[in-house]
Amino acid sequence: MRVVEAFRAAFGASPQTVWRAPGRVNLIGEHTDYNDGFVLPFAVPWGVTAALTPRTDGVIRLLSLQSADGEPVVMEAREDSRGWTRYVVGVLAMLGDRVAGADIAIDGDVPQGAGLSSSAALEVAVASALNDVHGLGMTPMELALLSQKAENDFVGMPCGIMDQAASALCEEGHALFLDCRSLGSRSIPLDLAAHGLSMLIIDTQVHHEHAGGEYAKRRAECESAARKLGVPALRDVTDLAGALARLQGDERKRTEHVVTENHRVEALVGLLRAGAVTEIGALLNASHLSLRDLYEVSSPELDVAVEAALKGGARGARMTGGGFGGSAIALVPVERLENVQESVSAAYAERGYHAPRFLPATPAQGAHRIA
Repeated sequence: MRVVEAFRAAFGASPQTVWRAPGRVNLIGEHTDYNDGFVLPFAVPWGVTAALTPRTDGVIRLLSLQSADGEPVVMEAREDSRGWTRYVVGVLAMLGDRVAGADIAIDGDVPQGAGLSSSAALEVAVASALNDVHGLGMTPMELALLSQKAENDFVGMPCGIMDQAASALCEEGHALFLDCRSLGSRSIPLDLAAHGLSMLIIDTQVHHEHAGGEYAKRRAECESAARKLGVPALRDVTDLAGALARLQGDERKRTEHVVTENHRVEALVGLLRAGAVTEIGALLNASHLSLRDLYEVSSPELDVAVEAALKGGARGARMTGGGFGGSAIALVPVERLENVQESVSAAYAERGYHAPRFLPATPAQGAHRIA
């Protein structure tokens, strides 16, 4: 395994543990997690592997196989972290006195900037490895919450719990139905192949960066709307028409999206439990229109990907992830995969966009020890 070989070369010994955590794609339930709502992600086959040995002197030595220079970053203090190292150091910081320093080598194959949550995969892989070597006894959900806190408090990204929970808890062949308030979850079978279907991720190759920007603005708008409506979170809105009559502008649109998106998640879970996998496409389409028109987090490249995928024969499609770039997903009959890819590629070429990348995905296993 190349991450183990790199660890030995950089630090002079074998790592004490190696953990892998996956990225995720969200089937439906976008921007509902920080509104205490429902989400339905599944883990993707790509992830982050962390080889780790603890230290007792407080020093943190980090090596990423994706770094240009291939040299370890050495930090005497957690405050010295920059860039990608903040996600790793943030996890150690959240563990406080339970851990000191560590030697860590990182290898990842999550497509960068595609909205597949490479940051959560990195956090959960490191948190799981530290939990293992220090015998902390933390559950997968506790590791997800710790990783979320690292991203919220240390990195400064006000994300919800969905990404980290998916990375930590997902099961192969299943989606994860998660109540982001109670943190109750259950695995929902998602056997696409049995129904002659494939989930095609369409990477627009438009990079997105959420921290401190439009993502935070959307969250603030939702929190403001909830305060005006006198509810703990938009998840608690039961009279949508009455709520919309009391709101204006962007807060009105954000509220309508969150409330209807929660209902779409529950409806899609019902279809999957009934074995009606082929019928979920309309809900994916409705989710995209809501994200485009009400939440306003889509982009021209995402809209073209969705429209062209449907034209090429997809049963449903929508943007996925935080938005402003990243990826769309399309539910495609296996025999139409080539047609859909050709349709999207042609639409991109016609508009002068960079060629998209296509990533057929199957639900993968969550965080696990591999050595």
